[in-house]
Amino acid sequence: MIDPEAMSSISAVARSAAQRAPDKICNRFEGRDTTFKDFDRHVDQVAHGLDAGAAKVVAYLGKNCDHVFEIFIGATRVGGMFAPLNWRLAPAEIIEILRQYPPQMLFFGPEFSEAIKEINAALPDIQILAMEEGDGPWETYEAWRDGQSSEPAADCASTHDPAMVLFTSGTTGVPKAVLLSHSNLLQPKLDSLAVKHIYDHWDDEDIGFVAMPLAHIGGIGFWTIAFVNCCTSVILREFDPVAALDAIHTERVSKLFVVPAALQIVIQNPEAKRVDFSCVKTVMYGAAPMPLPLLKEAIEVVGCQFIQCYGMTETTGTIAILPPEDHVPEGSERMRSAGRPAMGCEIAIFDPNGKPVKAGEIGEVAVRAPANMLGYWKNPEATSKTLRDDGWLLSGDAGYLDEDGYLFIHDRIKDMIISGGENVYPAEVESALYAHPSISEAAVIGVPDPKWGEAVRAVVTLKPNATLDEKEVLAWMRGKLAAFKCPKAIDVIDVMPRNASGKLLKRDLRAPYWEGRERQVN
Repeated sequence: MIDPEAMSSISAVARSAAQRAPDKICNRFEGRDTTFKDFDRHVDQVAHGLDAGAAKVVAYLGKNCDHVFEIFIGATRVGGMFAPLNWRLAPAEIIEILRQYPPQMLFFGPEFSEAIKEINAALPDIQILAMEEGDGPWETYEAWRDGQSSEPAADCASTHDPAMVLFTSGTTGVPKAVLLSHSNLLQPKLDSLAVKHIYDHWDDEDIGFVAMPLAHIGGIGFWTIAFVNCCTSVILREFDPVAALDAIHTERVSKLFVVPAALQIVIQNPEAKRVDFSCVKTVMYGAAPMPLPLLKEAIEVVGCQFIQCYGMTETTGTIAILPPEDHVPEGSERMRSAGRPAMGCEIAIFDPNGKPVKAGEIGEVAVRAPANMLGYWKNPEATSKTLRDDGWLLSGDAGYLDEDGYLFIHDRIKDMIISGGENVYPAEVESALYAHPSISEAAVIGVPDPKWGEAVRAVVTLKPNATLDEKEVLAWMRGKLAAFKCPKAIDVIDVMPRNASGKLLKRDLRAPYWEGRERQVN
């Protein structure tokens, strides 16, 4: 249960949980259990270590790990902020992020001992620590942590201070850094106390399941929900269907957040038939709608409540909820929607002039909520384009509200592609394609994909007398960008479609793939 008196900062929540439930398991990870009392003691040790090193920005490159949350809360206890990095990025991309937003300390997981050498060579002023033994010459996290004082550290965090920075996929190659405050993280949880929906409520015995990447709000945000409710989190290093099924069966997980593609992999695994799902109360899903056939199968296999959560990094996650009562196996019009505004959120649809439109009219989705980001770090221009002076945040999604206040997402005003829950910006991929010696022009679009929601597809024209080997180009791209950003296929055309002013008409490129579908996102 939430302690309302402790919701001034995420660090204060840790202190309260240690006092309320000292011997209860906070995190369970690969056979290692950490109680709330020990967790808070470790946070104090981390805080002392960071304070001694004058570290106010602390980054992490790696897959999920229980110790990462000690670093997260420890950074906030000294008034600093935590920056988890997307481990799926290429080293060159990570270096560019760290160059633009340099941390004083960088912790890395065991999978990145080679990448860290490149990073260290490029950015030698950043202090580096290894999360596990045997990862080169670096001091290990536990050795560093346990060398610090365990005396209670002063909580230097304030409600509206930045607590976390999450990186969005950049339209020009360098991601934007989203600043989220303690209030952004905690106020929605306080708001939920005012509404007695059973699916928002966590009992003391509930167990959360954290398998989504911590660099995404769906990963670290879901852990935060369990944490503020003083509930145990079972953490997987990365999503694995067999490990997920085992955790549900043996750890009796009751609440989890997944993307539909991950849920599909889990329930269609042959092992699913032998798993006891009776412990699962709620499955929350986001990043994409739930196809009706998949929902029917999930209800049959898991048999619990399903909730769709629509949101974005800039809103600290969920701003609209499609509740369990709107998830019906026979399907309904509302199941095409993203739901209604979450508690404390206002949603409006604006025309190109920034004026509200009537119900049923398509425009840009905007949200005004206490969880709206502080802004983009070191990027006032981008902040002013996204966050209006009157508090409305422009999402870049096109949609409409029906007469009952349900939000329907129609298209993306921005060209972002969502593939398996990962954001891909075409401009970044196009820039890489343009560097290939055979390619004259490149356009990148999202096309329907039954597994990932959308797949990245490239459309190119060639230079005079050039030829293109699709397999060679795709392999070449994987050396430039993270694998999830690389096109799955390449179409070669003679000329790009353009309007009278010369603007590329991407809708014409997308149209054949989306023909017959009700909306232009999947």
